[in-house]
Amino acid sequence: MTANILWADDEIDLLRPHVLFLQQKGYSVDTVNNGLDAVEKAKAKEYDIIFLDENMPGLSGLETLSRIKLDRPGVPIVMITKSEEESIMEGAIGGKISDYLIKPVNPNQILLSLKKNLEGRRLVSEKTTSDYQQQFRQLGMRLGDKHTTDEWKQLYAELVRWELELSKGQDQGMTDILRSQWAEANELFSRFVADNYLDWVNGKGGDTPLQSHQIFKAKVAPHIKPEGGSPLFMVLIDNLRLDQWRVLEPILSEYYRVEEEGLFYSILPTATQYARNAIFAGMMPSEIEKRHPGKWISEDEEGSKNANEDEFIGAQLKRLGKDVKYSYHKILNVNAGKKLADSLDNLMGNPFNVIVYNFVDMLSHARTEMEVIRELADDDAAYRSITKSWFEHSPLLDILKGIAERGGRVVITTDHGTIRVNEPSKVVGDRNTNTNLRYKHGRNLTYENRDVLVVKDPAQAFLPRANVSTVYIFAKSDRFFVYPNNYNHFVSYYRHTFQHGGISLEEMLVPWAVLKPR
Repeated sequence: MTANILWADDEIDLLRPHVLFLQQKGYSVDTVNNGLDAVEKAKAKEYDIIFLDENMPGLSGLETLSRIKLDRPGVPIVMITKSEEESIMEGAIGGKISDYLIKPVNPNQILLSLKKNLEGRRLVSEKTTSDYQQQFRQLGMRLGDKHTTDEWKQLYAELVRWELELSKGQDQGMTDILRSQWAEANELFSRFVADNYLDWVNGKGGDTPLQSHQIFKAKVAPHIKPEGGSPLFMVLIDNLRLDQWRVLEPILSEYYRVEEEGLFYSILPTATQYARNAIFAGMMPSEIEKRHPGKWISEDEEGSKNANEDEFIGAQLKRLGKDVKYSYHKILNVNAGKKLADSLDNLMGNPFNVIVYNFVDMLSHARTEMEVIRELADDDAAYRSITKSWFEHSPLLDILKGIAERGGRVVITTDHGTIRVNEPSKVVGDRNTNTNLRYKHGRNLTYENRDVLVVKDPAQAFLPRANVSTVYIFAKSDRFFVYPNNYNHFVSYYRHTFQHGGISLEEMLVPWAVLKPR
């Protein structure tokens, strides 16, 4: 690789063998023996990287670093020094150096630093591509196997890992191959769910996964301590997928250690009204309707479908023998988030606090309805990027920082994920049929059998029944329901939007993690 290098060192004549070595490797190297000349050279010419001796007469290395960064903030600078003093290292790191080398340095150290800083992304991309190519065949063979519920979780986590790794690189071809393999996995997973879902919710068979209505009892309640202990915060970020959690997790690692984490299976429909109510009530939807009369709001009724979460939490805590003081907060906007961040001291006396944060769900809806958000979140990688950017500047991060600073513990999770839909599936229903693009319930539904899981008796799936002929259908993989009327318009409008309610790895396999403050 041809690159322009500036090397500043008051003993530069002694480094001639290093300079010649780099020139033989094809690099162009300019040299100076003091900081002032380095600053002037960097102003006059654009360099790809600068090597800077820390201990030079006159302008020191740290001072030179600071001045160069004023004119060339993006240039990588490698600090080279004889000193291992912590203060010098901290000053150099604070000055945003790209690498730090201790004298005496050998040519290969210099070459490694160059490759890391100038070719790192390409080399990582090539290595990732090579690794995935080796794993591609093995993944394909595994997809053909018969999987347990745990094996599907492992396979999904592996697909997410490759998605995140390949998205950092530049090989679009490999990314396209992975998406094709992912689509195959979703088709097979949809069949797996269709074959087994009714057994799961009825507790039949030996391979029943942890589901929405069981997660609170299994993974939250055991961490609730009596008054006087460290308080527990349950933070539910609506509509958060595993890949999104994976990009948020490193941000939180500064404040928390992950004690335990995993995936559970969302119930169907993978929609807020059903999955989140099931989490907080510890019951399936039809059980909620019976045990909490008047609190289950049907989809054709007016009013919020998740207005009674506070009551459901309290009732479940009592059933589990956790009769403790708790608080419940639903955050729908920035001001509410800031207000909660400012009032954390008032919550630390509660053994248990629940925070529902609704940003990611609002983002997915905004992406459907607003052209500018569509363009910003054009694909899964961009969707993750927006989620990460929001989180880094959100009151939620301030809240989580504040909890860690006060010694609180956190269980973080979500109710369901979302999938980028691609394939339309025609459906016909009467005017009382619900509007969700990934599941429908109603009378006299007409649909493509191969595209859906059909539940003709809602009681078998513990779902509310509006009338005796109510049928539920759930879209498989990346399909979305479209009525025949004005078909082409709605296909164009909704294709490539993020939806939830149906059956896919992204929607059904839900992340959870137990965090302990550092």
